[in-house]
Amino acid sequence: EISDHKSPLYAHSVLALDYCLRLGVHGLPLMGTGDWNDGMNRVGEAGRGESVWLGWFIHSALTAFIPLAEARQDLQHVREWKAAAAALVVALENAWDGAWYRRAYFDDGSPLGSHENAEARIDAIAQSWSVISAAGDPARARQAMQSVKDYLVRAEDGVILVLTPPFNRSEPDPGYIRGYPPGIRENGGQYTHAAMWTVMATALLGQGDEAHQMFSILNPINHAATSTMAQRYKVEPYVVVADVYSTEPHVGRGGWSWYTGSAGWMQRVGTEAILGIRVENDQLIVAPCLPGGWPGFEARLRWRSNHYLISVKRSSNVVRGTQSMRLDEHEISSNNTVQLVEDGLEHRLEVILSV
Repeated sequence: EISDHKSPLYAHSVLALDYCLRLGVHGLPLMGTGDWNDGMNRVGEAGRGESVWLGWFIHSALTAFIPLAEARQDLQHVREWKAAAAALVVALENAWDGAWYRRAYFDDGSPLGSHENAEARIDAIAQSWSVISAAGDPARARQAMQSVKDYLVRAEDGVILVLTPPFNRSEPDPGYIRGYPPGIRENGGQYTHAAMWTVMATALLGQGDEAHQMFSILNPINHAATSTMAQRYKVEPYVVVADVYSTEPHVGRGGWSWYTGSAGWMQRVGTEAILGIRVENDQLIVAPCLPGGWPGFEARLRWRSNHYLISVKRSSNVVRGTQSMRLDEHEISSNNTVQLVEDGLEHRLEVILSV
């Protein structure tokens, strides 16, 4: 039935955010019967388990909503959310495991995603979101992503794992994720949704060569470059798969295809993180993270009734680490932002990057 109670979207969002701020003994959000990875449905089923990844994610949500609360003069939530975000940063850094961040804590307080664990010692999303959220200590976040590359990126097999080693027998029982054979789906295979976050975090660190290499690993067409590869992959090479298997005899075999959630993230990672093109609040932002071998690229953007022809090129005449922009032959004072004004015209934007 349709409820008689009605509230604005903002009020619903406030309820959701406040609900997520129920914390455990480590100061991290309660995991319940699953966070992003619903296969970990027994980590916090008793109501005490906590999620490190969810801490990064909620920090991102809070920082995104604080300006909205300020605009509505909801000063109580501004104060509460700023305090909660600051407290989360402290708690999340306490989840540092030495070379990466832990993934979660079980109901009994034991860690998940730690070097102490025989299985699932490192989980990709707890590392990538330390970067994506911009809340992680910069040096630690960079080290965490290096650990992801060391343990989870297997370029020779064409897979980027979500965690390793897979669950098999370890206790406490993490949930139905252990029902998948080791190396299949979320249980130590490539789960493409998580792998896209790995690429995004790598690009946000400015590592263009590595980001492009990882993106190429995930690009389905590259799994059918030869007949042998296509026979191994076994699914359509023109759509995104949910998962790719990582253990013999099925290494490189695609799983559930036509996976629109991961396809949406592939679109965002390729366009926003690598090409660096995105629109926010009537502003066009161009901040590429390109591989070293690219001289540049061209793109066409339609925004409302406008068309923008975007040309990005490298030049040795630009100071290292900066870029210049010209819109319709006029220099723009901003380093990477263009104010969009709807006029129904076609505009040319030239971006010059340092070599």
